[in-house]
Amino acid sequence: MTEVPSHPADGAAEGARDASSGIVGRIYANLAKLMGGKAIAGLISLGYMVIAVRALGPADYGVLILVHTYTITVGGIIEFPGWQAVVRYGAQAAAANDVGRLVRLLRLTSVIEAAGGAVAVLTCALLAPWIGPRLGWSQTALAFSLPYSFAVLATIRSTPAGYLQLLGRFDLLGIHNLVAPAVRLAGALVALCLGAGLRGFLVAWLLAALAEGASMWIFGLVLARRRLPGHRLLGWPRGAIGENPGIRWFMIAANADVTFSDLAQRLASLAVGWVLGPASAGIYAVAQRATSVIAQPAGNLGQASYAELSRLIAAKGSGADIRRAFRHAVLIAAALAAPMVLAVALFGTPIARLMAGPQFVSAGEVMPWLFLSRAILLVAPPASAALVALGRPGVSFQANLVTSLGMLPLLPLMMMRLGLPGAGYYAVLQGLCTGAMLGAFLWRETRARALN
Repeated sequence: MTEVPSHPADGAAEGARDASSGIVGRIYANLAKLMGGKAIAGLISLGYMVIAVRALGPADYGVLILVHTYTITVGGIIEFPGWQAVVRYGAQAAAANDVGRLVRLLRLTSVIEAAGGAVAVLTCALLAPWIGPRLGWSQTALAFSLPYSFAVLATIRSTPAGYLQLLGRFDLLGIHNLVAPAVRLAGALVALCLGAGLRGFLVAWLLAALAEGASMWIFGLVLARRRLPGHRLLGWPRGAIGENPGIRWFMIAANADVTFSDLAQRLASLAVGWVLGPASAGIYAVAQRATSVIAQPAGNLGQASYAELSRLIAAKGSGADIRRAFRHAVLIAAALAAPMVLAVALFGTPIARLMAGPQFVSAGEVMPWLFLSRAILLVAPPASAALVALGRPGVSFQANLVTSLGMLPLLPLMMMRLGLPGAGYYAVLQGLCTGAMLGAFLWRETRARALN
């Protein structure tokens, strides 16, 4: 038998602590499922990076990174992901046992995402001949820019990813994390053995991007066939907007938030190439790759948090519950990241030499600052997830807009004065501002908003 607390306030406080502890536990359980694949993917990624940097050298490796970053940046700006809408409104449909509404929602987000993807591919192809030379692309890269525009399709997979989150299939999301790195590693080995040079590695990266997008849709379609029998998945989403109140503005604001939260890192890589050239971009990319041991868990922490925070809010959880769950999740993540930041601060140069060879040893100068920035930004994914779950994606967007675009003019100025380390100092400054703004906005919204 459960003992009844002697005082109602004591019972409420204990219940809030239990609720937040349970949510944090489920968040990290989801994260563990995602990170099982990410941990292996990280090792595979290190393998293909070592092959690429040693086969291509700083300049050509920098061009490879710039071509890929340009493509996914254009795609990220133009595409229209719908996973937040699938999780938020799909949970409402599931709670009401309205399978038809869920199917129409999936149709709606799929149609919007496919249309955005088509526009993104076309835009990439049209702008590449103009932007490529300014980023220092070689003739090989410029000649391959048209087919590489289809690498945008790697990011056109938000609807099935949201459906997997809705079903709690974080295990499949973890498996999906292995697809692109495995294909890149295989492609890099083939390119190395054939002596295919930059073009061979571009082909490998493109095939990996296509496999990444296609595999997620396959996962989603297989699960939908099993879980939604008797419903035709293909078709026009008639009535989907009307039966999901506010979905238009929610998707617009959520899409803007995702776009600008991802934009800062991508624009930083392009800015390094624009100001300092492809060789510096290649060195910077090696330093960024090392930070994936923090960056990948951080991104997945936001993914793992969103579904659980959405359930808490749907269950009329208080603002204090949300803040407590957020605080606990971030503190655990920060405690895990701290030893990595210290290790890189002490041994950054040897790590860079070990990863990429003597040509990339200067990556060790910027690596500690990028690690520190990533650690600070552990605040961002769960804070954004909480704000979106509260139905306030526009608030998260404001913070990401200010820190992604508003601060961007400082980056080239700092690099022109300080060289490549200036990009590291900028990353720390940008991380501090992003974390502070998102944390302040979350506190304001959870204190001011009464959850009914």
